[in-house]
Amino acid sequence: MPGPDLPPLRYLPAAVVEAAMPPLATRLALAEQTLRALVPPAPGLAPAAELPAKIGVHPRPADAFAHAMPAYLRGAAPDGRGDRLGIKWVAGVPANPAAGLPAIHALLVLNDPLTGAPLAVADAGPITAQRTAAVSGIAIRLLGPGIIADRAPRATLIGAGIQGRSHVPVLGALLPGLHLTILDREPERASALATTAAATAGIGRVRTATDLHRAVSGSDVVVTCASFGPDHGLLAADALAPDALVVAVDYDIHASAGLARDAALFLTDEIAGFAATRAGGTFFQGFPDPAGTLGEALADPARWPRPAGRVLVAHLGVGLADVVLGAAVFETAAERGLGIELPR
Repeated sequence: MPGPDLPPLRYLPAAVVEAAMPPLATRLALAEQTLRALVPPAPGLAPAAELPAKIGVHPRPADAFAHAMPAYLRGAAPDGRGDRLGIKWVAGVPANPAAGLPAIHALLVLNDPLTGAPLAVADAGPITAQRTAAVSGIAIRLLGPGIIADRAPRATLIGAGIQGRSHVPVLGALLPGLHLTILDREPERASALATTAAATAGIGRVRTATDLHRAVSGSDVVVTCASFGPDHGLLAADALAPDALVVAVDYDIHASAGLARDAALFLTDEIAGFAATRAGGTFFQGFPDPAGTLGEALADPARWPRPAGRVLVAHLGVGLADVVLGAAVFETAAERGLGIELPR
């Protein structure tokens, strides 16, 4: 029987999640906190985070999946006030768009890390999009082109869906004056996102493209966030600029094993998750082991300088990033009285 001191259980639909989303600078800081927490601790120290491998089941529709992504962050406060605990439950059915339904559905459950009491159930769609773009932002800030003296930075965004839209303000903020090229399987979506991008702070010029290799030619940064499909390794390494940074959000749909093997540096967000995904037999076949993680590069920049040559960052998305950003969204929603309080 619930006691009188249990906090309310708050439901946060997508509109509330978006209204309570922290600003971009905060999202980037939370992404960096997440990546640093995933670095293995020094001997004798407790890990900053617990992140078991995804577990999943596979419903009847072709290529459908449902994954559980629990995560725990141990905060710096001795009393546990900064701890975070939660789980994302995400299901994907590739055939859904043909029926007018989203391909992915996801919920985030947040718990009080000290009592275990559930605090919130949130639509995880906006959280997933924004935490993914923020992690890409950390990769761009750490390994991107920096200041270019004689021209504007150039970037190509492949995919104009939810993930593409979430990446546009990140690109504008981190590559000011950017000349952006947008490519999508559906040219109308690329055009619609180009209109949005043209009005986004930091973006100087926008164009759309229909040919993949022409779209990436000369770009300093290439972000691949297309929806999954039957083809893999679509992006030929020799189409890229010699010092390009490729941030692969769509696993290996565009990034190829050859690009990973020949890259001057190949990083991921979490080694165990990458290895488990590769072992599943569908993605990253033929890819080498990453040299390390974004968190390790953040923690020890002297050991991980930006090398000359192409750099590949494949970030698969970790549940800890959902929990950390989701907790910030929940705290803002609770402060503002947003969402729906559910009976216990």
